[in-house]
Amino acid sequence: MQEIGRGDPTFDFEPTRGTWRRLEGPADVLDLMDSGAEGVVAAIRDAGATFLSPIFDELAGVVCAGGTIRSHIGIISREFQVPGVIGAQIDDEPDAGTEVELSSSGEIRRIDG
Repeated sequence: MQEIGRGDPTFDFEPTRGTWRRLEGPADVLDLMDSGAEGVVAAIRDAGATFLSPIFDELAGVVCAGGTIRSHIGIISREFQVPGVIGAQIDDEPDAGTEVELSSSGEIRRIDG
């Protein structure tokens, strides 16, 4: 495993794995609604984003570049018990479909192999 980024965890959760997917807006969510969001770690930019609402409960995790744990996405992450890392600094963003792991220490790791 290789650390690719770090931020603030939204709550204390067990390490969780999923496939990385950058979501920029509602069109990306609509695409996932057709195929399913199970096992996806959604990477978003805006901590106030509400476009994840239709799929949030299916996500394996969420990584947000902005905000704090008191932001909308941090609150929703805790409410739905979906592991999240907020205010994330990503050093080496993985390609879509890459398996990643989130930890409650705020680490984001790429799973090798």
